Amino acid sequence: MDRRMNEQELISSFDEALTEKHIFVMYQPKINHVTGRMVGAEALMRWRNPEYGMQYPSEFIPVLENNNLIYRADIFVFEQICAMLRKRLDEKKNIVPISFNMSRVDIYNTNYVDEIENIRKKYRIPVKFLRVEITESSAVGGIELISNVLDKLHELGYIVEMDDFGSGYSSLNVLKDLPVDIIKLDMRFLSGDIGGRGGTIISSVVQMSKWLNTPVIAEGVETIEQADYMKSIGCKYIQGYLYSKPITEEEFLDKLDSMGHEPVGPAMDLISTMDAGKFWNPESLETLIFNNYVGGAAIFVYHKDGHAEILRVNEKYIKEVGMNQTELEILRSDTWACFDEKNKEIFVKTLEKAIASRDEETCETWRHLYSDCCGEDEICVRSFVRMIGNAEDQYIFYAMVQNITNEKKLYEELYNSERRFRFASEQINAYAWEVDLATRVMKPCFRCMRDLNLPPVVRNYPEPAIESGIFPADYADMYRDWMRQLEEGVGTIEGIIPLTAGRIPFHVRYTTEFDENGKPFKAYGSAALVVDGEDGNPDNSTDSE
Repeated sequence: MDRRMNEQELISSFDEALTEKHIFVMYQPKINHVTGRMVGAEALMRWRNPEYGMQYPSEFIPVLENNNLIYRADIFVFEQICAMLRKRLDEKKNIVPISFNMSRVDIYNTNYVDEIENIRKKYRIPVKFLRVEITESSAVGGIELISNVLDKLHELGYIVEMDDFGSGYSSLNVLKDLPVDIIKLDMRFLSGDIGGRGGTIISSVVQMSKWLNTPVIAEGVETIEQADYMKSIGCKYIQGYLYSKPITEEEFLDKLDSMGHEPVGPAMDLISTMDAGKFWNPESLETLIFNNYVGGAAIFVYHKDGHAEILRVNEKYIKEVGMNQTELEILRSDTWACFDEKNKEIFVKTLEKAIASRDEETCETWRHLYSDCCGEDEICVRSFVRMIGNAEDQYIFYAMVQNITNEKKLYEELYNSERRFRFASEQINAYAWEVDLATRVMKPCFRCMRDLNLPPVVRNYPEPAIESGIFPADYADMYRDWMRQLEEGVGTIEGIIPLTAGRIPFHVRYTTEFDENGKPFKAYGSAALVVDGEDGNPDNSTDSE
């Protein structure tokens, strides 16, 4: 029967425990909950006394720490890990990265990194198979020191994991200041009810870690409900009793051989030109540009299941489409609430197209907005979207938006006006067009294109019309002079001109439009068939149609 050893007994038997391997290593696998494959394991120190049986780590580790013995124990465990890995490599069998714990005492020992490096080289273990775990609590009060140690470990190629994240009182400060590569999330947040505040906090940490491009491993997962919840919020890596308790080396290697393995993937694949850290830094150039120079802009995440969530907006975004809502109200709102089914489908198809093309895509959608101060309104928004990162079924988008409601309404009015004009012109045999006086670009009406075979845009006007015979040769110079007069600022010009090869007489009229400086920039032309007498017949019986 196991019996708890007192402090003196632990200290006096420590040397023998190392020599006789009463202190030994057990392994707890880390699993991809999506594939069921092993991605790594944590090496855990255990002590089985031949007389008193198993001793609890929570009891013997503090004794070793308080008596300056933990350093030797950690080095001993590290060598056992390297011996196991060397044996597997020699046998050409499957292998996964093994994490080992670095205690606070190890951090303060200036020889620690050099000593583990000597052992690693002695056993010829590639550094990619070894990972350092530090606890959040070990960093408190010694950020600068531990940061220097981590920099040295990174230079040597070690991956660093932060263990028990969320168990301390300054988690975010520690994460901000320490360059860790993987976060191990303390699942005590989900003790009891999976939902509630704990679930909200964990979901936020997982999303935040993706922006830091830092994979998350959920530690202490005991139920399938916990594992499925973590997978649903984007954390697929699991360590805990659901898959395996800490097991002996032999059991661990058998499990590794039976279940297969795979590497831990990145938290998010960000485009190579984007530095997420700078983007979220309020003093960075990226943030300055986002807030002040790019127009209305937003960052949002889109999930393959159709869910979308706005992560960040700038002031210009709020002015463009916010209906006097605050930034917080926008971030908390349902992204799809303002879309009807048709416009949501348009927007989603644009996102899917941007995912496939990895380029900027554009769409225009109508949105129904409501705010307490402004009531209801319907606006049309032109969106330019580009995917800037993805993690499995989640995609991060950068969007620039323009409120084009007035433009769309004006276009609709012009369309209806032109539609009415087209019907009227069919009745009175009239044609219309406009000329940009600076560029000599002419845009004809529908009848011009249909009856005279003109393209939608005529450049170097009027030369193509003269060359095609629309304007007879004997009237060409006169018409060129009309263009010159319009460019010089003549308000109106009109006269009878025989047009087309049939020399059909039309009453041609121009009206000039001036800019705010009084300079002519556009001329509007029309041509109405000249009629003879009151019977409504043209004075020339030949028709161009």
